[in-house]
Amino acid sequence: MTGRQALAEIFEPGHALDHIRLAREADVVVIAPATADVMARAAHGHANDLLTASLLATSSPVLFVPAMNDHMWAHPQTVRNVEHLREIGYRVLDPDDGPLAIGEGSGPGRMPEPEAIVAHLGRLLESDNTLRGRRILVTTGATREAVDPVRFISNHSSGKMGAAIAAAAWRRGADVTLIAGHTDIDLPRGPRVIQIDTTDAMARAVAGEIGAADALIMAAAPADFTVKQVSSSKMKREGGAPSLDLVETADILKGVSSSRKKGSVIVGFALETGDAARRGEEKLRAKDLDMIVVNDQNEEGAGFGGDTNRVTLMSRDGKREELPLMLKTELAEVLLDRIGAMLNGS
Repeated sequence: MTGRQALAEIFEPGHALDHIRLAREADVVVIAPATADVMARAAHGHANDLLTASLLATSSPVLFVPAMNDHMWAHPQTVRNVEHLREIGYRVLDPDDGPLAIGEGSGPGRMPEPEAIVAHLGRLLESDNTLRGRRILVTTGATREAVDPVRFISNHSSGKMGAAIAAAAWRRGADVTLIAGHTDIDLPRGPRVIQIDTTDAMARAVAGEIGAADALIMAAAPADFTVKQVSSSKMKREGGAPSLDLVETADILKGVSSSRKKGSVIVGFALETGDAARRGEEKLRAKDLDMIVVNDQNEEGAGFGGDTNRVTLMSRDGKREELPLMLKTELAEVLLDRIGAMLNGS
């Protein structure tokens, strides 16, 4: 399928040193699917086939991606083998929980999805260690405030920006928690995810995590208003358009300063529709932020929904950095570079 040779024999004529060549050429070694047998042999240092011999000869990172029956995964010998593989420096993913072979029901044993494998590969290969071991808290997506059982107040946030930041921070080795409202995308594999619906729920989730966080990146778009009295039944149009009594929601960023960890960094986002720079500066001061990311929804290529953004970074010390239009995934890397430097005092 790849158009490349599949190697299987350790002593095939003319290929006696393939295990050494493969071991030295590899930037990373991935065993997927990893059976109970191959993990047992690797854990005990066997070298009786091309795969296990290559494992002993490589100094590159190694990732095992298990796939087997749930009883085999839970067997004490497999548990012991996995523990030993991790002790000697190999990365072993936990299998997914889900349907197994026909007639075997459901349980832990399914091979993790390709997206999860790729995410772990990125983490293994990442050379930027400035966030390794740091606890990063990210919010993303839109909150929804109920009007009645079928309607709500919300906004057009897709969640792309916060998801990109969380994925990049996790790849750099951080311990990432992602608090997510409604999003139009699949959330990244790797970070711990807390799903919420309302602004109040997001505020509670942030309050529960902020004390241990080295950085909070508030990329979500929480609703500013909620309905004072939610209708218990669907509003009917026969009675005419209802009048909604709105009240302000909690200002999440304004309430976290007193609970933040000493030396932590708090970053806010300000999406405006005109005079963005002035409004961004006002929010930076009013919410006691270390940095704010300002953009204008009316500017082409910026704002909600798209894959690109153009922002200005404003810092507590008065620094201002205007960035060109770029992909949100690229912007995530720039932001994490700046946050890493702030955390490390540079």
